Amino acid sequence: MGSSGSDEPITVAATVSRTGSFSSAGEDVETAYRLGEQLINDDGGILGRDVNVIIRDDESDPQQVRESLQTIIENNDVDMIWGTFGSLLVGAAASVAEREGLPMLSANFAYMEPHLNNNYEWTFAPFGKSRDMANGAVKLANLAPEDNKPVNVGIWQTNTGWGAELGRVWSDALEANGHEVVLNEKFQIGSSDFSTLISQAKSANVEYLLTNPSPGGGITMVNQMQENEFNPKLATIERAATITAWLDATGVSGLYTNSTPGWVPGLTGGGNQQMLEAFRAQDDVASDAYPAPTVGGSYNVTQTAKQAFETAGSVEPDAVRDALLNSEFQTVLGSFRFDENGMPVEGDLAPPMGQWQDGQLRLVIPSDVDSEASTDIEYPAPAYDQRSM
Repeated sequence: MGSSGSDEPITVAATVSRTGSFSSAGEDVETAYRLGEQLINDDGGILGRDVNVIIRDDESDPQQVRESLQTIIENNDVDMIWGTFGSLLVGAAASVAEREGLPMLSANFAYMEPHLNNNYEWTFAPFGKSRDMANGAVKLANLAPEDNKPVNVGIWQTNTGWGAELGRVWSDALEANGHEVVLNEKFQIGSSDFSTLISQAKSANVEYLLTNPSPGGGITMVNQMQENEFNPKLATIERAATITAWLDATGVSGLYTNSTPGWVPGLTGGGNQQMLEAFRAQDDVASDAYPAPTVGGSYNVTQTAKQAFETAGSVEPDAVRDALLNSEFQTVLGSFRFDENGMPVEGDLAPPMGQWQDGQLRLVIPSDVDSEASTDIEYPAPAYDQRSM
């Protein structure tokens, strides 16, 4: 580990979900890593050296994450690990980083508990965490007119550690803001029947729904919400409603859903324009297209890595780790520092929120950004028969 030859590429090990339940998101993560690799190398590399990102398919499976990373490390002089998508898979990658003593960066990892309980030394997440998403949920509700704010909140949490964490911080933040949590239920990852949850939410008159399904689960969920005529005034669907194929898979049922994906089209500064130009320069990408949110959030990993190596002036793991712990970073997500647990310092990253309108996820928070992809929130969500693609 830790390639030392001055002319050798800096080597990054990564897995993405090319197959399995997270494959739709995995494609976006890989796009981001390749964009970052290209832009770094086109700009002269890092410390005068090219970057070589070795990516393997993790099949959306934690054990495969560990095995694939271990194989890359055993066959290459690896200097850093970049994470995959989702807390379960990123946590598996973190176990490798911690065992090998290699710096690891990962977006798409909002779960706070592993940072707090696993004594991470090498794992850093340049990404909004659950506490930040809860603050965003409050800000979103506060965009509603004062005389028509949603009062009754329903939470559908995945039966996972992150689901429980989100359920807790959502409930605490929204109740402190004057809302009433009238429903807080769990469901299994991989569920394909949401009729009971929908019936419970309708009976409880849920006006503001918050949930964190997998991409496939979220697609099934909103389609069944339409079939069962459940249309809350406001719906935040974390994780699922961040993928490129969201509206292709959901149609009008996925319109006007909201999410806090880390990055949203419409953000400016921090290298956003450079990323956007590189994305649009790809083959078969329209000249006015925007990256999926997961692309933007994952691209910020590549920016953070470049700045950390340059600040360290070295690829030595201890030097890079010290740079990560003691530097301020400027990326497409904004400006932030890491705390001693590898999370952004609380308050540094106020995650943007987007709402699916006009065929794309458009920036609604912060509400004062003036760009072609920002817009005002549509509230309450229009009836399904009043929507069009």
